Amino acid sequence: MSILIETERQGQLRQRVQVDQFDTLFGDVAEAAGGEGSAPDPHDYFDLSLGLCKAITVMMYAKRHDLALEGVSMNVSRNSDDEDNGHYALHVRLSLIGHLSPEEKTTLHDIADQCPVHKLMTESTVTITTEAHVG
Repeated sequence: MSILIETERQGQLRQRVQVDQFDTLFGDVAEAAGGEGSAPDPHDYFDLSLGLCKAITVMMYAKRHDLALEGVSMNVSRNSDDEDNGHYALHVRLSLIGHLSPEEKTTLHDIADQCPVHKLMTESTVTITTEAHVG
């Protein structure tokens, strides 16, 4: 997997993102932070990775266990008011679409918390190495 991020326009904060062969994504920040507010900001991508992983994990589990899950609807909201003090809170509201028993719904809600990104965000130590490239 390769992610290439490049400044789209000289002197601006907006970035063009290419992930392998997929369509181009963009990142920016709000005008209040000096950007153009033209694309999701890095926190948005962080948050959406959690929701996306939960949705896919639930769908995969349901498919493997032949559950009548037709789809999911998920809302991820954040409270970053205390981020400077090391506290970043995400709230996920997961709705399951399909004819499921109460037990199946409970199982799927539990499975959502077992997605790899949830575990990464809550149980892992992440090491980041930034290398300067002169070119």
